Order: sequence, then C-alpha cells, then structure tokens
Amino acid sequence: MTLTDVSARIRPAIPVLRIFDLEQARAFYLDYLGFVADWEYRAEEDHPVYMQISRADCLLHLTEHHGDATPGSTCFVPMSGAMSLHQELGDKRFRGVKPALDAMPWGLQITVLDPFGNRLRFCEQRSETQKSG
Repeated sequence: MTLTDVSARIRPAIPVLRIFDLEQARAFYLDYLGFVADWEYRAEEDHPVYMQISRADCLLHLTEHHGDATPGSTCFVPMSGAMSLHQELGDKRFRGVKPALDAMPWGLQITVLDPFGNRLRFCEQRSETQKSG
C-alpha cells in the first residue's frame, strides 16, 4: 500500500498561537481583527484557556497553556481583499497597531503584531491579485 492508496484527506493546518491574557486576546482578535469565538475549553474554571476563533475560512487556536506554542510565532494567512481588510483595520484602530499594506513580490501583505508578539501575515497572493485584477 502506498501513501496515495490511503483515503486520508489532509485539510489546511490550524495555527496555535500562545496568548497570555484572555481579555487582551479577545479585544485584539475578536474586536479588532473581526474573528468570532467558536468554542472555549478549560479543564477547570481557574485553568488556562484553549479556544478556537474563526473569520471566514480562517481558523486559529489561541492557548494560555505554556507548552502548546512559542510566543513570537508567525502565521501566513492567505486571503483575498487585502485592500479592504487594510481599510477595515485602519478604521477600527487598536492601540499601538498600525499595519501597513505592503506590495511584496508574492502579493499584497498586511502584517499585524498581536499583543503577545505573534505575527499574522494576511496576504493576497499574486495569483489571487491577478485573478481579481
């Protein structure tokens, strides 16, 4: 049996990002970036949270567990409508965050640094830009 004979279907990965303060994470990811909380889990009331957030087809897991992820990670998030997202974030404003819309060789990119040192690179890749333009 070869790998191609297996009926496994690999789906897009879900990045896990380390957070240190749930309220700060909610303000940034939900209020500012426009994600919604899909679910939240704690083993007990005073234990660290592990939660899933989403916006359109993008899923992220946020964790307060120290062993789950390394602070300062980078996620590359393919998207369409980078100019619209840039305008949306500029209209909302978040303290200390002013993302630029950068024309990179691979497409239009918005890099946003969260309050915990993680970077999200929202990118309308060149192939997407050429399809829509």
